[in-house]
Amino acid sequence: MIAATGVDESSLHYRGWRVVLACFLMAFFMFGFGLYGQGVYLAELQRAHGWPGSLVSAASTFSFLLTAILVIFTDDLLARIGLRSLILCGLAALGASTVLLALMQTPWQLYLAYALMSVGWTGMGTVVIATVLNSWFERRRGLALSLAFNGATCGGIVLVPLLLSLTGSIGFRAAMLVATILMVVLVLPVVVGFIGWPAENLRATGGRSGGAAAAPAHSRKTLLASAAFWTMVLPIAIALLAQMGFIIHQVTFLEPLIGRASAGLAVTIMAAMAVVGRLSLGLFVDRLDPRLACAASMTSQAAALFVLLQSTSPVVLLACCAVYGFSIGNMITFPPLIIQREIGSAAFAAAMGLGTSISGIVSAFGPGIVGLARSASGDYTMAFAMCVVLDLVAAGIVLWRPGVRAKLAAL
Repeated sequence: MIAATGVDESSLHYRGWRVVLACFLMAFFMFGFGLYGQGVYLAELQRAHGWPGSLVSAASTFSFLLTAILVIFTDDLLARIGLRSLILCGLAALGASTVLLALMQTPWQLYLAYALMSVGWTGMGTVVIATVLNSWFERRRGLALSLAFNGATCGGIVLVPLLLSLTGSIGFRAAMLVATILMVVLVLPVVVGFIGWPAENLRATGGRSGGAAAAPAHSRKTLLASAAFWTMVLPIAIALLAQMGFIIHQVTFLEPLIGRASAGLAVTIMAAMAVVGRLSLGLFVDRLDPRLACAASMTSQAAALFVLLQSTSPVVLLACCAVYGFSIGNMITFPPLIIQREIGSAAFAAAMGLGTSISGIVSAFGPGIVGLARSASGDYTMAFAMCVVLDLVAAGIVLWRPGVRAKLAAL
């Protein structure tokens, strides 16, 4: 049952917008520390301990793969311990992870820190944010998701430069401890004060803390047999594979063409346009067909990459990065919108967890595949052309609509 039915979701007094603020802060610190900050850890841990880059990079890969496994069970955790408890566990795990990163002395502590970070992703990541906002919003669901997930991009834009600045002035250890304290001070009160299931959800489920997220264990098996599920998950996974491949190799591709400073500017422009893209889509997406909008986003990324390969003009290259960035953030906004429309609330958390796991595992291979293609051909032409094809294939798959709705009412 959607709590937003019969309420004015556009009113600033609606409690759901306070939940959006809490989710924004969760995404800000989770993505800031758990994704964008990993480049900082790589450099600083190598400098402080002399550890090879391969050791730290392997820990990152371990963390992403462990996260992909843990998020599958998000719906079970929500049903067993409740929403607020899961988020607080995630916050505690992420805080412990960042403190350990600051204080560690041996490689095994590095892997422990990254394992704790995976627990943080389970409690504060995409699946939980999408699930709680799905329960609070119906008519403005797309805008709520867009605003909350903008916290992820802002985490990269704000938190990483802050860490670098603090590291330069007070050192990496103190910088991580200060940033961790800041996270707890900002996130803990809003989680305790704002986060929870809507009252309608609790009444509909007899007061269980799991609310609408609770679903029988066999729902995952049913999802894997659902055409609606696969025509959403597979194209998103393919598009994210291409996206991750381009993002990781973007600077290496652009630097010989336009120089280091301009390549860095291209990254900044792309990140800023990701925020603009999320906000712009959020204003209209609730009136759009999410599959059509998703296909259009994938096609726009393919077009941007295609033009990127045809030009050496700095203006054109920066413009292509801007167009590409416009759709980057929306790739994690579309899945919950499609799931709610075609699969429904009963198995929402299960579908988000399983879908996020599949797309996370597939997209993790993006940087490696692009790197191999570049090594085999000697430049990025074949590698990025492959990304163009992948985006177009993904756009075609997401437009295929199964003849039977996969609404899992039986669950």
